[in-house]
Amino acid sequence: MLFKDHLVLIRGGGDLATGVVYRLHQAGFPVIVTELERPLVVRRKVAVATAVLEDHTQIENLHAQLSHSLEEALELAYTATIPVLISPQIPQLPQLPILIDARIAKRNIDTRIDQAPLVIGLGPGFTAGVDCHAVIETMRGHTLGRVIWDGPALPDTGTPGIVAGKGAERVLRAPAAGIVNWQLEIGDYVNEGELIGDVNSEPVIAPFAGVLRGQIASGSEVPVGYKIGDLDARGSQEACFTISDKALSIGGGVLEAILTYLNKRS
Repeated sequence: MLFKDHLVLIRGGGDLATGVVYRLHQAGFPVIVTELERPLVVRRKVAVATAVLEDHTQIENLHAQLSHSLEEALELAYTATIPVLISPQIPQLPQLPILIDARIAKRNIDTRIDQAPLVIGLGPGFTAGVDCHAVIETMRGHTLGRVIWDGPALPDTGTPGIVAGKGAERVLRAPAAGIVNWQLEIGDYVNEGELIGDVNSEPVIAPFAGVLRGQIASGSEVPVGYKIGDLDARGSQEACFTISDKALSIGGGVLEAILTYLNKRS
């Protein structure tokens, strides 16, 4: 492990965070991921957060395992396995890690620039030089994955990026408050108008033909309008089970920021 002296703590284990985990793990950084007790992650097949729901998960050649203590997580961090620790707050580590807020909340929840020697925020809600040292742009387009050392990321538009001509309509939202129940699975092909599942007996219908790229776990309780799934008009099953270009681009930006910091420090 080339960078074994530089522990990285990543808050959030969703699909974009997993692109960061993958890049850093491949480069030789020890990584710990923290998550909520019941993560409502949509792209479960490509998110290390799924380890919380299923005890472990395999994403390409990346293996993530739920850790039941900080001591266990610290031990696993220096192996081929990514530890995922249930910890809404930053755990008390024996040394200050490099800290990455990858929760993609579109706002800064509680991250401060003084929490670690290098604090990196992903996407809107963070301002480099104010609440973190660096921001990684997460919006699709020309600046995706760029490292910002001074100033904020682009503001949240509230509209998903266009993929195969589909924007907001590719996001499946809860038609009612209640418990999510799926009839189909991630990777299944669907036709326009087909029943995918329901929330509190209110049907979730496919708005167009495509492949189900993501779904939050069945049994999850959600409010009305909450994002519960992702439909991909490109129809590629492989894309449902591999880390996206967007996630890898963001991961590359994080890796650049860390290496820049280490080079300047040395």
